[in-house]
This record gives sequence, C-alpha cells and structure tokens, in this order.
Amino acid sequence: MPIERIELPDKEVMIVGTAHVSLVSVDEVRSAIREYRPDEIALELCPNRFEVLKNPSGWQEMDIVKVIREKKTLFLFANLVMASFQKRIGERFGVKPGDEMRIAIEEAEETGTPLALVDRPIQLTLQRAWRSLGAWEKAKLLFSSLFSILSVEDIEEDEIERLKEKDVLTGTIEEVARQAPTVKRVLIDERDAYMARKIADLKGKRVLAVVGAGHMEGLIGQLKDPTGDIDALEYVPAKRQGMLKWFIPLAILALIIAGFFFGSPEQGYEMVKWWLLCNAVFAAIGTAAAFAHPLSVAVAAVASPITSLNPTLAAGWFAGLSEAYIKKPKVSDFEAIQNDITHLAGWWKNPVTRILLVVIFANLGSSMGALVAMPILTRIVLGG
Repeated sequence: MPIERIELPDKEVMIVGTAHVSLVSVDEVRSAIREYRPDEIALELCPNRFEVLKNPSGWQEMDIVKVIREKKTLFLFANLVMASFQKRIGERFGVKPGDEMRIAIEEAEETGTPLALVDRPIQLTLQRAWRSLGAWEKAKLLFSSLFSILSVEDIEEDEIERLKEKDVLTGTIEEVARQAPTVKRVLIDERDAYMARKIADLKGKRVLAVVGAGHMEGLIGQLKDPTGDIDALEYVPAKRQGMLKWFIPLAILALIIAGFFFGSPEQGYEMVKWWLLCNAVFAAIGTAAAFAHPLSVAVAAVASPITSLNPTLAAGWFAGLSEAYIKKPKVSDFEAIQNDITHLAGWWKNPVTRILLVVIFANLGSSMGALVAMPILTRIVLGG
C-alpha cells in the first residue's frame, strides 16, 4: 500500500493510498492511524457517501416518484451501476466496498480525532461529468452503462488486477466511461484538485489522508502546487441549449407542414400516421423490454409522438411515473436493492430498478422512433 508524506508550509500530510478491493488495506489504514497519531483524518468521501457508509439502510427512505419528477433518474442509475460493480468486486475479495473507510471512521471515533470529508459531492461530480459531454459522448456513456449490466456476472482476473491500482469509484466509472475521455478530467483530475485544496485548508498540523491509490500521484502534485478553486470546481455548467436540441422537432414539423402545403392532404396525413406509428411502436418496445406493466407500455406509446417534438419532455418520465404508481415499490424492495443489482435478472426483478429501466428504455425507444421516422417522412414529402 503506497504511503507518502508531504511537507506543507503549515502542516505535514501523510497520504495513505488504498486498494478498495484488498483486505490488506483495511489493516494498513488502521495501523497508519495508530502509528501516525494525526490531528485530523481526511477521507476520500463526500457527505452523501459518508451517510451511505454510516446508514446502509438509507435506500428505504428513497422516493422513486420524486427521483423521476426531479429528473434524477440517470444519476440514481449511475450510482446503482457503480454500487453493483463495487459489490461484485468486493464479493470476489471477501471485503465490503468502503471497509477501509469504515475502519478510519471507527478509529477516529474511538480516539476523538476530527474527521474531514474532502471529496467533492458525488451528485456535483456526476452533474459536471454529464454536462461536459456532447450528445454522442452521452449516448456512448449510457450504452456503456447498460452493457456493464448486461455483461457477464464474473469479473475477469486482468480487470481485478487493474482495479487494485485505483480506487473503486474511479475504477468503476472508468470501466463504464472508457468511450468518453472527457469524463476522466471531471472524475479524476478535478477531484484530485478539489481534495488537495480541502486538505491544504484543514487546521490540523498532522493530517492523515485516506484516498484510493489511483489518486495518489495527482493529489501529491496538487498539494505541492495547488491550483484548485473550490467554487469553480463546485460550479455546474448550465445545460447546453444548442440548436441540435431543437433541430429534429423543427425538422419534423417542417416536413409535415411541407407535406400538407406542397404535396397533398393525403401526403400530410400519411406523414402524421408514420410519425405516430414509429414513435409509438419503438417507445412501446423499449418500455416492454424493461418488463413494464401493459398500461405503462401504452403510456409510453401515447406520450412518445408528443414528447419527441418537445425537448423539455420525455416519454420515459411518463412511463416511469405510471410504473411507479401501478407497481409501487415496498420497503422490502428497497432493502433488496443492494443484492438484486449484483446480478442481471435482479435489475428487472426489483421494482425500484425496473422503474429506472422503464424510464431509460422508453426514452431510448422514443429517440430511436424519431430517428427512424425522419427518412420515411422525407421520402413521402419528396414523393418517393
């Protein structure tokens, strides 16, 4: 386990790099704290992740309807994908993800040593990562996430060896987002700068920092020459409002209007028919692929032709809310999430994760339906 000591003008920092999938790291974190006797312990955790470690049953308090209404489906999905990957890795090594952090927390509580949570909030990190991506990168990232669920249950030995060299959060998202290079800057480099600034601002004269080994190099460099600006690193860019967002809806409306005015009423009605049909069918297929209730499938089919013309709406939101009301998750379903997400069938079996899949698959189906409809409408208006 790598350990480095950095001398700053007003403090000494011992950095303990951990491999989150190693039982050895748990013992070495305990030993480092007891031997170094720090004034303050800094953890690579944000308040949300700290609360999850302290209160594993927090899933039971989640309001899935609120998640959909607040448009946080993808963020919850990303967290669950990471949790699934972490749990599978942990089971292979006989250690719970975050055990070395739990040990650090226990040691701090026993000795009365102040704890500092120095990582950037996971919600901000995911938001900054998502907003920094273009449409194509977002599509690749989403499909990579879905593929990670559909991939084989067992993780290959070479993957495990790579994960030993980095923290699980970083490793997990790297595995999911290999097709989106922009993500590395937000998920790794920015967090290094953020944690370095937080550690440098601590009041303790002897600080022990417990971080994933993958952050060691970047964190050391930032501590020696800090460039992080907390306000800038916590800023979430506004959603991109590019013309592409409105291009397809405007193009579809222009084609249909052209069919009525420059063709014939029959052409116009034919175009409307194909627009409704393509959107409804593909949205319904996507929703059905998530094993949604028939009524939810119908809701997606009805909503898709309308929501595809309005970028501020999404068929998946309506289908997901329908599914949530029809098959309202029970407390036991939330309790079972952590086990269900570790195997493929569990994502469809658990009502909570199935609702997330309904939202995502319905939106994917709706988008595909719009793309399929465009060349058909073009051919009709051109008299093909």
